[in-house]
Amino acid sequence: MRTLEVKTLAANRLRKGYQALEEYDFKALGDFKEGEAVEIVDQQNKFIGKGYLGKENRTVGWLLTADKEEAIDSTFFDRQFRIAQRARSAFYADESTTAFRLFNADGDGIGGITIDYYDGYYIFSWFNKGIYTRREEIYQAFKVAIPDFKGIVEKVRFSDATVASRHIDGEVPPEPLIIKENGIQYATYINEGWMTGIFLDQRNVRRKLMEDWGTGKTILNTFSYTGAFSVAAAMGGAVKTVNVDAANRSKAKTTEQFEINGLNPDDHEIRVIDVFDYLDYAKKHELKFDIVVLDPPTFARTKKRTFSVEKDYVGLIQEALAVLADKGMLIASSNTWKLDRDDFYEMVNEALENENVDAYLLDEYRLPEDFKVNEQYPESDYLKVMVLEKTN
Repeated sequence: MRTLEVKTLAANRLRKGYQALEEYDFKALGDFKEGEAVEIVDQQNKFIGKGYLGKENRTVGWLLTADKEEAIDSTFFDRQFRIAQRARSAFYADESTTAFRLFNADGDGIGGITIDYYDGYYIFSWFNKGIYTRREEIYQAFKVAIPDFKGIVEKVRFSDATVASRHIDGEVPPEPLIIKENGIQYATYINEGWMTGIFLDQRNVRRKLMEDWGTGKTILNTFSYTGAFSVAAAMGGAVKTVNVDAANRSKAKTTEQFEINGLNPDDHEIRVIDVFDYLDYAKKHELKFDIVVLDPPTFARTKKRTFSVEKDYVGLIQEALAVLADKGMLIASSNTWKLDRDDFYEMVNEALENENVDAYLLDEYRLPEDFKVNEQYPESDYLKVMVLEKTN
């Protein structure tokens, strides 16, 4: 195991529980092998922790333990999985929700890997090649710790991976796999690329749409993907939803989500169109909506334009405000770690000021309880949802 020295500021962060290893932290990192085990010391050669190297976004590795005597082996991985499962016991017991996050990367002690539970099937997502080099040992530890799985599927999310999705063990998930969330059914497709058909981190927002906000309302759901927000709102009594996404797949996927819940998709609109083009259309036709949902991807490219949250979100909110009814509700969401909560709040405020619109912050959401985060690593708490009510 190679010993690497980090600078004083990095040493202080790591001792407080910050687990990410970043290139500028090191006195001399040099070339390294993906997955290489390392021991981290400070400038006085005092032990800080053990971890591994693997490039991922802004990080070059993760610290795994601050115990000098602890081995990073199958016993370590087994224990982390058991701890995570015990922490989610309430989710396993909840018959109304059969999909949730079992293991959330550094929040559960192993940066670079997440595991989602989909009605007995487990989906491993690997975010860097370093941790992926240990996949066989990790899978074996997982199967010992949590043996009662229906099947295991992996999603390989680092850039030079040769495969995006692959069945690993047990049964192959059916297509679609119907899961429940807050009593609502959703069709998921576990064997198709990185995405499954639903983003589990928005569960609490969908619950609120179903239980409270959506009743009797008209909803505009932008970047709608498979229409999950709209289905939740419709199940809670929304009178109409308009679902807008540029991807051709969205129409069939959204239709399916309505149908499996006994909802008539003909009562709703599903539009395959660029979101900004639809907002322009809605303005020209003086359409107004009681609720507008903005949950864009961090980055997206269509034939007509490129969208970046950092550059274009303020303009997106401004366009949405033009079609929001008086006393209407704007649900603005961002899932990029590059913006913290205060940055996002400032972007929302900038858009309101630019349009001379008054609104107050009605509610706010972060990651749900199963998406455990490391409080010392704020980038892991990436989700920001602000619910605003227009007052003029």
